[in-house]
Amino acid sequence: MPDVSFTSLLVVAAIAVLAPLTVGFAPRLRIPAVVLEIIGGIIVGPSGFGWVRVDLPVQILALFGLAFLLFLAGLEIDVHQLRGRLLRFAVLGYLVSLVLGYGAGASFTAAGWVPQPLLVAIIFSATALGLVVPVLKDAGQVHSQAGQTALAAASVADFTAIVLLSLFFSSSGGSTGARVVVLGAFAGLVAVTAIVVSGAARSVRLGQVLVRLQDTTAEIRVRFAVLLLVAFTVLAQRFGLESILGAFLAGAIVGLVDRDSCSHPNFRVKLEAIGYGFLVPVFFVASGIRLNLTGLLHSPSALARVPLFLLALLAVRGLPALLGLRANGTRPTLALGLLQATSLPFIVTATQIGVALGKLSSVTAAALVCAGLLSVLIFPLLALGLLRRNEPGPAPAPDLTAPVPEPHLM
Repeated sequence: MPDVSFTSLLVVAAIAVLAPLTVGFAPRLRIPAVVLEIIGGIIVGPSGFGWVRVDLPVQILALFGLAFLLFLAGLEIDVHQLRGRLLRFAVLGYLVSLVLGYGAGASFTAAGWVPQPLLVAIIFSATALGLVVPVLKDAGQVHSQAGQTALAAASVADFTAIVLLSLFFSSSGGSTGARVVVLGAFAGLVAVTAIVVSGAARSVRLGQVLVRLQDTTAEIRVRFAVLLLVAFTVLAQRFGLESILGAFLAGAIVGLVDRDSCSHPNFRVKLEAIGYGFLVPVFFVASGIRLNLTGLLHSPSALARVPLFLLALLAVRGLPALLGLRANGTRPTLALGLLQATSLPFIVTATQIGVALGKLSSVTAAALVCAGLLSVLIFPLLALGLLRRNEPGPAPAPDLTAPVPEPHLM
C-alpha cells in the first residue's frame, strides 16, 4: 500500500461532524453548516493553526465533492416548472444581472482588483439554489408565487452561470468560437443521452429489475446515478469544458427522469446522504483550508473589498427582483432579491478556477469568498423574516355570543 497519510482527512471529517452539531445545539443562530465548515477549514489550515494541508486524499475527495455538489444542484431543478411567465422573468432577470455584473466588474477592473470584468459578472450572477430551497421550505413559501419565482430565477442563474464559466474561462484554453462549437456538440450529446435514459426508464422489465435491486446491497439506482455523474464529468473534460458543467447536467437529467418516485421514495435521500453526508463537506472544508485569509487580513485595502463585493452581489442579483414587484408584492419582492443575492458554492468554485487560470489573485479570491460567506449569513435570515411576516394571520375565531339570525321561512 502506498505511503499515504489520512491524518488531514481525519481532521476534515471531524470538522464536517462538528459543524452541523454546532448548528443543532444553537438553532437560534440559524447559521448554515457550510459556513462553519469553511471557517473550520480556515482555522486548521495555513491561515490558522497550520495543522492541516490539502494532501492527496483530501484533494481527491474534495474534487469529487465539488462534482457531487453540482450534481445535487442540478437535481434540484424542476424542468417542468420552468415555462411561461416564470421562465421569462428568470431569463430577463439574469440578463439584467449580467449587465449590472459587467458594470461592477468594470469598476473593479479600473481599481486594479481583477483583470477581466466578465469573470466578475459571471461570479456575481449565480444564486445558491441549494441554500434557497431550505429557506423557502422553512417559511412555507415553496409553492407560493414568490417561492416559485425564486426557484425559477435560481435555477436559470445556476445553469447559465456554469455554462458561461465553461464557455469563457475553461482551463483547456482555445478560442471562444471553438468552445461554442464544442459546447453545442456536448449539448447535443447530453440531449441524446437524456432521450436514451428516459426511454430506458419507461421499460417495464428494466423497471422491475430496478425495483428489486434498489434497496439491496446493489443500490442499483444510486450506482446508475453515480455512473452518469462520472461519465458526464469525463465527457465534459474530454470536450475541453469544465467538469462542473458535466456534473450539473448529470443531476438535471436524473431529476428529469426521476419524476415518479412512488416506487423508489428513498432514492434522492440516498444521493443526498452520499453528497451532503460525506463528499460535499470535504469540498467546503478543503476550500477553507485553501483560503488565503492571512493575505487578506494583512492588507487593509484588500480587506476593504469584502463589503464592496457584498454590496455588488446584492445589487447585481437583488435589483432584478424588482421586475416582479407588481406581481409579487413589496415584502416578497424584497425577500426574493435577498434570496437571489445569496451565493457561496459557485463563488468558491469559480474563484478557484480563476486563481488556477491566473485571472484572480488569491487575495481577491479570498475577499470574494468572504463576501459569499456574509451573503449566506445575512441575506437568508432577512428574507425569512420578510416571508414569515408576509404570511396571512390565522382567521378570527367566531363570536359565539352573537345572536344567531332566524332563518326566513319560504
